[in-house]
Amino acid sequence: MPISRAEIPTASGRNLIKRLCKHWAHKLKVEHDEGRGRVHFDAGTCLMEADGERLVVAIEALHVEGLDALEGVVASHLERMAGDEPLTIVWEN
Repeated sequence: MPISRAEIPTASGRNLIKRLCKHWAHKLKVEHDEGRGRVHFDAGTCLMEADGERLVVAIEALHVEGLDALEGVVASHLERMAGDEPLTIVWEN
């Protein structure tokens, strides 16, 4: 399974995880606890973990095509939830 990962410098990681999990829980299976989240998409899974300085996001897709799509979905939602805080999201796979 193809995997992609991004380490995003932000002090708001825990809040972003909480907001994203709440947002996606209406349509997807979501697991969330303090500082961690897991979202199950049809094309794969997104794992998120935050500490005080960064948010680490890992995507595991069923297929290569799904990996690119999930990167885009996760990045756009993170940017939307961050509001005015600029995020630097660089995917490594």
